[in-house]
Amino acid sequence: MDIQIGPHWYRNTDGTIEIEGLPQIEIEFRDNGRAPRVNFAIFNEVGKMPCKLMNSSLEINEEGAYTLTKDTSSLVLKKTEGGTEVIHMQFEDGKRVMISQGEFFTLKGHLLKITPTEWTVEKSTGQEGETDMKGKAAEISS
Repeated sequence: MDIQIGPHWYRNTDGTIEIEGLPQIEIEFRDNGRAPRVNFAIFNEVGKMPCKLMNSSLEINEEGAYTLTKDTSSLVLKKTEGGTEVIHMQFEDGKRVMISQGEFFTLKGHLLKITPTEWTVEKSTGQEGETDMKGKAAEISS
């Protein structure tokens, strides 16, 4: 599976996105044109998990703080208050994922920001480019 995070393509991934060495997002395409399954753990700045997606559904949503919109071609998770996009995913051809927008904390309490022009976490930035992951997880690190 190919995953684009901001402007950077991670080719031939296993569908996992590791952030700062820890798996935080898992994506699995299914047959028959159905929406992919997305598992995603959302943390706050102290490492607590106020929200969790399992199989593209909100499993944990403390105090209704998040809203989820999804169909076969996209998944958007937003903060209820203020409408900030936590993550915006587009799905294509049963093998491509584009994450064009996002802002969430890693398990280590660092803020990851994704825009169409770059991703940033701590002191690291990912810009336009391509990395062949050779069947392993896409890796974002600080």
